[in-house]
Amino acid sequence: MQLIDTHVHINFDSFEPDLEVVAQNWREAGVVRLVHSCVEPAEFTQIQAIANRFPEVSFAVGLHPLDVDKWTSDSATQILALAESDARVVAIGEMGLDFYKAENRSLQEQVFWEQLAIAHSLNRPIIVHCRDAAEAMADLLSKFQAEQGHIQGVMHCWSGTPEETQWFLDLGFYISFSGIVTFKNATQVQASAQMVPSDRLLIETDCPFLSPVPKRGERRNQPAYVRYVAEQVAKLRGIPLETLAEQTTANACELFGLSLSE
Repeated sequence: MQLIDTHVHINFDSFEPDLEVVAQNWREAGVVRLVHSCVEPAEFTQIQAIANRFPEVSFAVGLHPLDVDKWTSDSATQILALAESDARVVAIGEMGLDFYKAENRSLQEQVFWEQLAIAHSLNRPIIVHCRDAAEAMADLLSKFQAEQGHIQGVMHCWSGTPEETQWFLDLGFYISFSGIVTFKNATQVQASAQMVPSDRLLIETDCPFLSPVPKRGERRNQPAYVRYVAEQVAKLRGIPLETLAEQTTANACELFGLSLSE
């Protein structure tokens, strides 16, 4: 059985002491590819070094909405250049909108739009962070597609309602579920996990955050635990784990242009 964790942050300090052990764990769990997300372009060299160590790692470059104060007149050029500098860059992101306690909505929307333009120019998918901003996100994506053309991507670590989920499915996006789907009270997320078409479904850890049940007591999530996400989503959908693994792995390869031959 092969699994792909489509969203990790293993460059964070908590992984530094034992990253080789963490890698052994994900391999033993059947994780054959990982997509490393990027919070800000300054991380690029560090993420690139991790991909040099672990050939199953591909990655993205972009600016997280909670870091838009770091956006400068040169940022778009920098992200574009970094994306073109390494064939292992499979997406732009993570990027998006986070309106939880936000006071800079217009700036977030501006930076998101500029990164959409980069992704469109490169024909790369986007990794979308969306918190308390589903309606504004759907509106912006709809506007961009109407004015600039089609763009594809994934709503990562999705926690929206089934109605919101449908908005992004209608826009052609994939939906990725994290450890949140294993939480007892996450009924809306679980309902969303049941309704996503099999060819638009992805799984992730978003490690080191959001350790899934039964690892909730561990402060640091890790890629091996994507198996627990897969097990829960398979259970919710009433299908064998192996079927869920095959579907989500094929979807990740399709969206990010990944190969399993390496």
